Order: sequence, then C-alpha cells, then structure tokens
Amino acid sequence: MTDFLVPKTCKQLLQLRAKHEDFVILAGGTDLCVQINSGLLKPKGIISMSHIDDLKEIKADDEGIHIGAMATHTDAVNSPLVNKYLPALGMACRQVGAVQIQNRGTIGGNVMNASPAGDTLPVLLAYDAVVELASVDGKRKIAFKDFYVGYRRTVLKPSEVVIGFTIQKRKKKDVSSFQKIGTRKAQAISKVMVCTAYKLEKGIIKDARVALGSVAAIPIRLNSVEVLLEGNKLNAELIQQAAELTRNEVKPIDDIRSTADYRRHVAGVLVSRCLRACFSPRKYFV
Repeated sequence: MTDFLVPKTCKQLLQLRAKHEDFVILAGGTDLCVQINSGLLKPKGIISMSHIDDLKEIKADDEGIHIGAMATHTDAVNSPLVNKYLPALGMACRQVGAVQIQNRGTIGGNVMNASPAGDTLPVLLAYDAVVELASVDGKRKIAFKDFYVGYRRTVLKPSEVVIGFTIQKRKKKDVSSFQKIGTRKAQAISKVMVCTAYKLEKGIIKDARVALGSVAAIPIRLNSVEVLLEGNKLNAELIQQAAELTRNEVKPIDDIRSTADYRRHVAGVLVSRCLRACFSPRKYFV
C-alpha cells in the first residue's frame, strides 16, 4: 500500500518533503493520477498539497502578482488580477483541457509536470515569471527561463517544493496574447503554443517577448524574432517577416501527435495571430 500524506500547512509540507524526498508531490493530480493508473509511475509514497489553503491564493503587492502553486486554472480565469494584469495567462488557462481539468489542475502542477506541451509554460516564460521554491532550509527564487534544464528536468532539489510564482504587473501600453493548436478545441494536448508580450508605443514595439511551447524539449523564447520586432512599427509586413523567421528558427520533432513540418508551419501562423491581436485593444490591452 502506498503511503498518502496530507499536510495542512506549508511548514508541515516542507518537513514531510525533507523526510520523504523519494515521495511524489500531488497537486491537482490531472497528470500524476494518469501516470500512476497507467503504470508509468509507481511512487513509494504521495504527499498531497490539496489542503494547504495559503498556496491557493492569487494576490498582488509591490513586487507584482503572486500566484500560489495550488491556484487552479479556473482560479486564474476568474481572478480580476490575472484578467487585468496578465491576460495571456487567463487565455491559456481557459484552454487547458475541459472545464473539469481546469477546476482541478493547478498552475504549479502544470509547471512541475514539465511537459513541453504544458499550456501555461510559454506564458510564464514570456511574462518573465519568477519561480518560488521552498525547503526546510529556506526559500529561494529562480527565473522561469532558468527553471528547466532538459526534457522533464528542472533545477528543483529533492528537498524542495514549488510554492508559487511572481510576475510583474503588465502596464497600460503592454500587449500580450496566447494562441494554441491542438487536435480538438478542448481536451486535447497542444501541438504548438505561442505567447507574445510587448509594449506598443505609438505603433512601435518595445521589450518584445516571443515564447513557444511544444516545439522543443523545454519552452523556448525566439530571440531572433524579438530582435526583429523591437523598434519597428507593427504592420502586416513585419508580422509576415516574424512568421517566416519563426518557421526558420524552430526545430521541432516528429512524434505521434504531429510532424515537425506541421509544427514549424503552425508556429509561424500562431506568432502571426498573436501579433495581430494588438489590433483588438479592448480585448488585449490592459
């Protein structure tokens, strides 16, 4: 029989983690339970975070927006703070699986599952999120861009747990958008995801971020596309150039869900769609 531990506080969670580094951490369970039921994962024990209310909060302070690791996708969709300051995150969470998955799945679980197809990953990357880690020895923060070191591999130490994320508030001239392609509109693993975030001042793009998921082992930013965009006026020609450069830069693989050529083409299409989103200011401007 597998041990199932349910701490009630973050302190208890970290103590149990220190004592049982070989146990798996359960957040929403939408991925973990599938892996266990299919026999892919046979844990020695499980530590559930489901009763730690402090880790379910979405709040703001001078640092930015703090999202607890146990905040669900539905929490993000319904959060006034997310909708006002981080609209692309709300857009991504609305498209994670079906409503049941959104109600149960968590932001922290999506990140810790470390799948290249995790919908929130390119958004957190584009927003320059900071990952908050904790253990009995204390807390530390690491930039989201440095969190993944390979396919399903992170910098997390065996004694650590992801407890949340901090993202700076987007401002009035900031634009962000999220687009994805899957086999179906809902309940489908993403084939390609794109998030763009940038400032738009009198039609000129500044501080551009273009992040993609499911085209590499980890979520990536396309620095060459960002350089192309910055300092230029957003227009149809520039958008087309960005789409073509995206197709030249990404190097996806063939797998059971899609071909590399299809992903390469779709990546360009989604970058184009995200950039065109700025022409609907009421929907995409903060």
